[in-house]
Amino acid sequence: MSAEAVLSAARKAGLKIATAESCTGGMVSAALTDVAGSSDVFERGFVTYSNEAKAQMLSVRDKTLATYGAVSEEVAREMALGALQHSYGTLAVSVTGVAGPGGSEHKPEGRVCFGLAREGGVTTTETIEFGPLGRAEVRAASCVYALDLLLKAASI
Repeated sequence: MSAEAVLSAARKAGLKIATAESCTGGMVSAALTDVAGSSDVFERGFVTYSNEAKAQMLSVRDKTLATYGAVSEEVAREMALGALQHSYGTLAVSVTGVAGPGGSEHKPEGRVCFGLAREGGVTTTETIEFGPLGRAEVRAASCVYALDLLLKAASI
């Protein structure tokens, strides 16, 4: 999986990408913008580590955060939709999870929720259990997974 492939597919499809990241702290945006010429496809990235940032920058509802917690598909969905709403993007990916160390019985280390939204309100979400690989490894795996989601969506 490469950022170059994502950008090429998005360029071919006429898409503009926005990202909404929590546990990856901007790694997806960095991977995309490491590629020269990405500015014609990459629109913007939001790093919303705190719940307040998710609410303020992406319009994630306080009720959703209180009911499901930041690490949930519900929040991932609202993050991806918020990234589209607050940008000129036409395809958005979101990442929120527990990179570690730590976690809980209900939200273990390595659990990461992803959202994908396309212009027109089509969204999908999923949760991946990477397991307790360690913080750096969970974050890296999440970045690769988010890029793969973008590639698949841009290739449709």
